[in-house]
Amino acid sequence: MSAARATELRDAELRADCTVDAHGRITFGLRLDSAVHPQLLLRLRPKKGQPEQVVHLIDLEPAEDGRRRAVLDSEPALAEGRWDAYLLREPGEERLRLRPGLRDQRTLVDGHTRDRSSPVAVRIPYATKDGYLAVRAWLRTAHSEAGAIDVTDRSMTVAARLHGASLGEGAAVLLRRRGEAGVVQTLEPRAGGDGRDFSFTVDHQELAAAGGTGSGSGIWDVFLQPAEGAPRVRVGRLLDDLADRKEIFVYPAATVGGVTLRPYYTVDNDLSVAVTRTPS
Repeated sequence: MSAARATELRDAELRADCTVDAHGRITFGLRLDSAVHPQLLLRLRPKKGQPEQVVHLIDLEPAEDGRRRAVLDSEPALAEGRWDAYLLREPGEERLRLRPGLRDQRTLVDGHTRDRSSPVAVRIPYATKDGYLAVRAWLRTAHSEAGAIDVTDRSMTVAARLHGASLGEGAAVLLRRRGEAGVVQTLEPRAGGDGRDFSFTVDHQELAAAGGTGSGSGIWDVFLQPAEGAPRVRVGRLLDDLADRKEIFVYPAATVGGVTLRPYYTVDNDLSVAVTRTPS
C-alpha cells in the first residue's frame, strides 16, 4: 500500500459523523477497518494551565452499515465546558484526535421552542477553529433563553423565556458590571401569561450613567432573578444548533452622549452589553 493511500485511510478513520436527536442524544459514526475494541473518548478541555481531570469513554459498537457507532446518551449530563473527541483504536493505546464528518443537527434548530426542566442540559457537536471535533456542553439549574433583541437609538428591548424555573413575586432583571460586583442596574421584567415568557428594556442613557465616568469602558452581564431572593439565572442563547454565536450574531451599536453601547453574546453564548466611553 502506498504512503498516500495509507494516509487517506487513516484520515477517513479519524473522521466522525454526528447525529443529534430531539432528546439531546448524540450518535457518532466512524469507519474503522481493523480495530477490535475501539472506543470514543471525550475529554473535558481544562482551563489554561490546569491539568486534565475529566474524560468520558464510550465503546464503539458494530453497526448494520458496517461502521462503528458510539451513543452519548442524554443522561448523565456532561459537565459544562468544551469536550474534545478522540479515537482509541484499542483500550490503552494512543488517543487520536477526531475530525468532524457530517453533522446532522436539524433537531436542535428549533430547540428554543421546547420547554426544559431543571437542570437544563445542552450539548452541541461542532468543529473547532483548528478543524477538530468537539462537543460544547452547558449544564445549568435554570436558563433564560434570549430571543429577539431590538436596538434603537435610545434603548434595547430583549425578549426571553425562562427554562427550569418560573417567574415569581419580586422577579428582576439585573445588569451587573463585570469586575465590580456592587455595581448593578435593576430592571423590572414584563412577564407573559404563563410565567415563563418575559421581556425587558435597557435605557441607554441610564446604563451609560450607571457606570460612572472614571473607567472608560465596561461590560455589563445580564441576569434574571426569577423571584425575590432566588439565585440569579444568566440570560443567553443556548437552545439551537450554534455552539459559538459571538461572531455570528452581531447587533448594531447606539451612541448616547459620547458613550457607545452594544449588546453581544460572549464566548459562552451569554448575553452582555459592551459600554465604551469615548475619550474627551
